[in-house]
Amino acid sequence: MPFAVQSYDEVVAHDTTWGEHSHPFHELLWNGRGASTAVVGARVWTITPALGLWMPAGTLHSGSAVAGTWFRASFFGFHTTPSISPAPVAVEITPLLRLLLERLGAPGLSPASRATTEAMVLDVLEPSPRELLVQAPASALLRPIAAALRKDPGDRRTLADWATELGVSGRTISRAFNAETGTSFARWIASVRAQHAVALLSRGWDVEAVAEEVGYRSASAFGAAFRRTTGLTPGTFRVL
Repeated sequence: MPFAVQSYDEVVAHDTTWGEHSHPFHELLWNGRGASTAVVGARVWTITPALGLWMPAGTLHSGSAVAGTWFRASFFGFHTTPSISPAPVAVEITPLLRLLLERLGAPGLSPASRATTEAMVLDVLEPSPRELLVQAPASALLRPIAAALRKDPGDRRTLADWATELGVSGRTISRAFNAETGTSFARWIASVRAQHAVALLSRGWDVEAVAEEVGYRSASAFGAAFRRTTGLTPGTFRVL
């Protein structure tokens, strides 16, 4: 590609879905406003103004965004920029990184200023241990649980409740979750709820209403669970 970093942004006018595709360049996906999703195989990431996603060149992915989302992307030339990761990885959109990316999108930037700014972007760009990621289970055993939580992230059924409903032991469900998603039943539920909570917070919902919607009995309990899952506070994603 003839560029090192190229910027793109769009305010999505309608609920939009992008089918599975790939690019010959690396992408940093992030939002100026709102939440969107990116899907690679059975993994689903939520992308926000605070947490972006690095998509290496050639990675098949799909995505979606609701109307009003300010979708932003930075494209990195495959031959000019090494990937920061061989696989998709979360990137924290720090205030410094945001300012640098916005500067690259400014009109009339001189070649010398562009080169300096691009070098600074590459210097601060790094994977983040924080991410909003859910690995969707696919087995017949776990599909009813996944479908129920997609329909209602506030579903309060416990592992014991699901074991009784599905006619298996709780140990069987726990083993299946660890094998298919790489995490426990409780952590998977918390991740699903966190993803849904971010989508609501980015639409301007207050924390108390979000807590109730995703199944927590108080805002404090929700906040503690959210921090354990994401490493960030709900306020990070709150749109005022």
